[in-house]
Amino acid sequence: MKSRSLIILLFGLILPSFVAGHISAQDDTVAEVIRQKVEQIKVKRELKVGNSQISSFRVLPDLYQRRDFRPIWTDTVMQEELISSIEDTYKEGLNPNDYHLEEINLVQAQLTTSDPYDPKMLALLDLLLTDSLARLAYHSIFGKEDPLTHHPHWNLALKIDDLDPTGFLEKAIESDSLAKTISGWKPQLPLYQRLIKALASYRSIQANGGWNPVPLGPTLRKGLEDPRVPLLRQRLVATGDLSDKTTDSKVFDETLEQAVIHFQARHRLHPDGAVGRKTVEALNVPVERRIDQIRVNLERARWVLHALGDDFVLVDIAGFHVFMYQDRKVIWTSRVQVGKPYRNTPVFKSAIEYLEFNPTWTIPPGILSNDILPAIKKDPDYLNKRNINVLDRNGNLVDQSSIDWSQHPGRSFPYMLRQEPGPNNALGRVKFIFPNKHFVYLHDTPSKSLFEQASRTFSSGCIRVENPFKFSELLLNDSSNWNYDKIMEVVDSKKTRKVFLDEPMPVLLLYWTVTVEEDGKVHFKEDPYGRDNAVLEGLKGKFRIRSIHTQ
Repeated sequence: MKSRSLIILLFGLILPSFVAGHISAQDDTVAEVIRQKVEQIKVKRELKVGNSQISSFRVLPDLYQRRDFRPIWTDTVMQEELISSIEDTYKEGLNPNDYHLEEINLVQAQLTTSDPYDPKMLALLDLLLTDSLARLAYHSIFGKEDPLTHHPHWNLALKIDDLDPTGFLEKAIESDSLAKTISGWKPQLPLYQRLIKALASYRSIQANGGWNPVPLGPTLRKGLEDPRVPLLRQRLVATGDLSDKTTDSKVFDETLEQAVIHFQARHRLHPDGAVGRKTVEALNVPVERRIDQIRVNLERARWVLHALGDDFVLVDIAGFHVFMYQDRKVIWTSRVQVGKPYRNTPVFKSAIEYLEFNPTWTIPPGILSNDILPAIKKDPDYLNKRNINVLDRNGNLVDQSSIDWSQHPGRSFPYMLRQEPGPNNALGRVKFIFPNKHFVYLHDTPSKSLFEQASRTFSSGCIRVENPFKFSELLLNDSSNWNYDKIMEVVDSKKTRKVFLDEPMPVLLLYWTVTVEEDGKVHFKEDPYGRDNAVLEGLKGKFRIRSIHTQ
């Protein structure tokens, strides 16, 4: 797949910065050493500089061959911009040593303390810096971790067709400002910068000693006096939830209650202002874990924020919300219910093509064999109670009483089950269809009360929307023919009707466990599918070249 060609091809560039004052682009001796090392890379596919392994086996040789093996990093400013950019990766939750920072510093120190004109050391530094640039481009554009490792159905890969990777890096090297070019490789949406600021904020809290735990005990609420209250105040001051720095009072007053509500809202807890077990557990998550959580979501941002258009629908699976964006601004949001942990909602991208009012529900094979057939065997009247009909493969109705249900254990079931339209239909009164192989879509639901739960993993993979009719109105975007009253008229008719959008609306199903509002308020969420740790381990691991996947 061309879209991933850059991933491996980029591996042939890095920039040396210290070299500038000690090397001339016309230094044939240095060029000859570079030529020898490039030949070694081409033949052996290996070159180590100290403890650092050169990774760019394709682009790096091509780049130097185009230059007759002349050194690249002869400009002091360009070198300093590269090293500064490498150091800045720490601010984005990455490890600067993935880009040879430690080895670059060691080589520079050796040149400073020994012979600053040592052609071998100058050549190795040039190669090392070039490889660093390639690695930096790779992670900035694609992320360090391969999302396919964590999401088998991933289809949001950034497409860079027919790209000349050597020319891509040549253009960066020859640009007026390397720093500006590197910055342009990174996600440009404000969310990325807000996550970077959040990471800096929580690292500052860590540097100041973090926070002490609040002991478990009876629920704390307004009006009580308790020796744990000063500890609670200190904890909320640490993260800015409580602005009053006076922390010695043992009385749980209204100001403290509002601070607790603020904290609970940021951590997706029921915002009742009372400090029970769940709130204490959230308060006591160490600052180091919160830092790691932000780092993981910065990595997710690198995976997806390059691929967003101006208008789209985004489902935040871990946040249990759906958002509609217009010109990259949120114009509508609603609570949602998503898949149970063992039937999780997949992460992928598609486009909503049509709405179906008063839908029927043809029960998918997995739900049929795992849930419905066992329920029928326990309750012979199960189908009638739920307005479900049995159909043969030609769509003809089948008398339920003629079926010996005990003879059908699961996937070999020769019939289809279809729930007819109505208020108790599992899909509610409208569904939003986007083509995908997972049988997943957004839809209404009769299970309205579940929206009041803080954690909403209740479905079999689809996304249940709390305010589907407003969503319908916004998607159809036709105030004359498809205003709210017209939509309700169609719904009340109880007749199934498909309505196609004038243009398909992109929809992204994503997984975020940290988001940051425009005012800088950081929201931490549960990790309902337990995905954060695997991404974090990848971020902590050594640099490696990904496999190339086809889709």
